[in-house]
Amino acid sequence: MLLGIDSTDMAETKEQPGRASRPPEAQAGAEGDGAESSRRPLVPTSEATVAAPPRPPYRTDVEERIQQLRDLKEKARTAGGTDAIERQHARGKLTARERLELLLDPGSFVETDALARHRLGTFGLDRVRPYTDGVVTGWGTIDGRKVFVFSQDFTVFGGSLGEVMSEKICKVMDLAVSVGAPIIGINDSGGARIQEGAASLAGYGFIFDRNVRASGVIPQISVIMGPCAGGAVYSPAITDFVFMVKGTSHMFITGPDVIKAVTGEEVTFEELGGASTHASRSGIASFIADNEADCLAQVRYLLSFLPSNNLEDPPSYAPQDDPERRDEALNTLIPDSDRAPYDMKDVIHRVMDRGEFYEVFPVWAPNILIGFARLDGRAVGIVANQPKVLAGTLDYESSEKAARFIRFCDAFSIPLLCFEDVPGFLPGTAQEYGGVIRRGAKLLYAWAEATVPRITVITRKAYGGAYVVMNSKHLRADVSFAWPTAEIAVMGSEGAVNVIFRKEIQKADDPLAKRSELIGKYEEQFGNPYVAAERGFVDDVIEPADTRPMLIRSFRMLRTKREQVPPRKHGNIPL
Repeated sequence: MLLGIDSTDMAETKEQPGRASRPPEAQAGAEGDGAESSRRPLVPTSEATVAAPPRPPYRTDVEERIQQLRDLKEKARTAGGTDAIERQHARGKLTARERLELLLDPGSFVETDALARHRLGTFGLDRVRPYTDGVVTGWGTIDGRKVFVFSQDFTVFGGSLGEVMSEKICKVMDLAVSVGAPIIGINDSGGARIQEGAASLAGYGFIFDRNVRASGVIPQISVIMGPCAGGAVYSPAITDFVFMVKGTSHMFITGPDVIKAVTGEEVTFEELGGASTHASRSGIASFIADNEADCLAQVRYLLSFLPSNNLEDPPSYAPQDDPERRDEALNTLIPDSDRAPYDMKDVIHRVMDRGEFYEVFPVWAPNILIGFARLDGRAVGIVANQPKVLAGTLDYESSEKAARFIRFCDAFSIPLLCFEDVPGFLPGTAQEYGGVIRRGAKLLYAWAEATVPRITVITRKAYGGAYVVMNSKHLRADVSFAWPTAEIAVMGSEGAVNVIFRKEIQKADDPLAKRSELIGKYEEQFGNPYVAAERGFVDDVIEPADTRPMLIRSFRMLRTKREQVPPRKHGNIPL
């Protein structure tokens, strides 16, 4: 025994045959961990030096994973397959991605949810799960300005809307509102995806809700480039502007077959819901185009007049026209006879920058003109009576057409300019039974509600209630000008004389001569703008040639206009 240690204990500490001593790193660790180290298992040297087991077969290296991603993205880009793409082209239609390439600035598109797929496990769809789920979504730029887009892909399930497609569309709509950028939807869809049942209907509801919440916050533009039927039509109907393409765009609630079965009427797709029908009769299509490329070019052009959201001013450009330019031709544009028509577009083209005027609804309710132009390089909204059509009278369709345009301009801070030549509201039982009172009141309401800068130019007739409705000073127009040819009165001279001097004319020896005499006196007294100018109902009577510089000076003055509206949840426009 040495130093109190039994020799048998020493023998136990010696390396025994068949037992490997712990490696140095294990010994080093044991020096400081006391009793804990004594419980660690001893690892044989042969096991410690053995190679790591091979990776499971599902593990791939980085290059393979990147290639896998590229393959998936390529599948998403051709989700419908080459045969479906060829069929789309055979119909004279572009694919969803080709449309976005024409719409957006080159190389600016950033796609979202390219790898999204439906989750349906019934009707055999669990074996058919193409990427994108039938809609391409994302954002890009137009003339360098940010926009959000979705483009339905008819090559995938006929562009039908299901739960995942709705989620993708709602996601980009939410992004558009949150960052304050326009949303453009390209519609080419067979409708709701029947296999998904109520989930597809709910998807429409979610989209409609976002359309309403985004209204007046960001511009919303719908582009119809194929079928859009059933409940799907209500989303474009809520948006601010609708574009359609001749021959390939169709919108309707119920199709020709259903209509024939229920009512017995026979009608073609084009007659029922084609571009020309909705542009001229229903008032759905704001713009129509000959082909898809032209349509998308028009969308880009429209956005040049619009701000990105309701908190921004409309885009402005360096003036390309002399702000002080006079146009002597305007002095002779109004005919000598107040019964003779003229084209109000001639007035607009001569006054605006470089004659530019982008008309909205050019073939629906053509007795009133609405559209966008630039004055001093800045966007303005134009509302004008058209003497060439129905003598410029207002009816219920023209009232609704102008009212909605005014409210859009007011929501997005676009100043309004009114050119007025209106003899009154169109008379007749069709108008009265059609609700001209209620529907005409929409125009009055829209003008009175608007808080943007508002200027009126009275070129000739301004009669009766229609004069008041067309942005008069009595509805708080900021500036009102009249040309020397203006006539501001309750009604025309002939009608007024017939009412005021009826008995005097009847008693006259020569009633016709007496009537002509009285009409002359009435026109001399009231057939001019000076009585209204005396009372301040017009701010100035100007020479027509000076219209452009006077408007530019006035709009410059109004740039800092601020108007407070009474606190309320919302008004109750007579819908």
